[in-house]
Amino acid sequence: MEFMMEKTTNQYLLLTPGPLTTTATVRAAMLQDWCTWDDDYNQDIVEVIRAELVKLATKHQGYTSVLMQGSGSASVEATIGSVMTDDDKLLVVSNGTYGERMGEIAQYLKIDHHVIRLAETEYPTATQIADILDADNTITHVAMVHCETTTGMLNPIAAICDVVKTRNKIMILDAMSSFGGIPLDIGELGIDFMISSANKCIQGVPGFAFVIAKQSQLELCEGRARSLALDLYAQWQCMQQHQGKWRFTSPTHTVRAFYQAIIELKQEGGVNARHQRYLTNQYLLVSGMQNLGFRCLLSEDLHSPIITSFLSPTHPRYDFKLFYNELKNKGFVIYPGKVSNADCFRIGNIGDVYPDDINRLIAVIKTSMYWRDEN
Repeated sequence: MEFMMEKTTNQYLLLTPGPLTTTATVRAAMLQDWCTWDDDYNQDIVEVIRAELVKLATKHQGYTSVLMQGSGSASVEATIGSVMTDDDKLLVVSNGTYGERMGEIAQYLKIDHHVIRLAETEYPTATQIADILDADNTITHVAMVHCETTTGMLNPIAAICDVVKTRNKIMILDAMSSFGGIPLDIGELGIDFMISSANKCIQGVPGFAFVIAKQSQLELCEGRARSLALDLYAQWQCMQQHQGKWRFTSPTHTVRAFYQAIIELKQEGGVNARHQRYLTNQYLLVSGMQNLGFRCLLSEDLHSPIITSFLSPTHPRYDFKLFYNELKNKGFVIYPGKVSNADCFRIGNIGDVYPDDINRLIAVIKTSMYWRDEN
């Protein structure tokens, strides 16, 4: 396949945790229409993507992948709703919006569950999880978020997975904002189901998400789903038996863009190289913002290279909407805060974003009229 990467020519950079800024070549990949019955779509694109995702996720054997239409949350719901039986109980580790959403999904689906609710700035510990599991032997599954983009916190999956697996529980990981941008081997960690989305660190566009699972565990899910369209097992079986065919209408253009995004991930040097770029972006962002007088919400040891929360300035003139619009007019889109007990905003640095872009952002913020002193 002929390929040439071009620098993004967007009207602005999306400094968000997804959707994010994509390359011109990823966007250009959507300019052709595809038939969902044809081998050149199902076998040459969908099946290649499925295999590549497993390779990115682990060096261990016994894993498979399934693509699901919709948002990342739809695939989280498909997983929880297809994996749990009526006799199972789910422990949800929540220290932000997306952990809380998993608990809400379990409630909607009438799944027996317990949510350990931590403060949005609190780091979950292996001891906390171990104590709950040891006190309640009816818990069969544990679900948590890797990178909680509510704050930008990177949760300690290695320590928690160790606790979960030594107690023979099933581990479900929402790696929505980390997979493809932070090195991890889900086989090494013993993760049974990992969910992520096309429009995150692999740098595709919105439209579908995916689940990478231990095949032995996914095979047990037949007949468990609480939804027709979100039946993870049935979707996997259709793809397995029909070489990449989706049960219902496939988001063809999004899938083709993702195929291109995987090519570009490889050309950048893989997950490790992309991780280093994100780390550099985040370091420049934090140091630049701190030099301007901004303070981070989290301590540095809790940061992820994905998105960072900054406390809002105390200047009387500061107004987030005005600040946001000024930055947007100058080519940068940031995110409002999502923390319940702190006034803050968030800046992401994933996607087709490079150190020069971060330096330009800092220069623009330095001159912003909506937070700095008159002098």
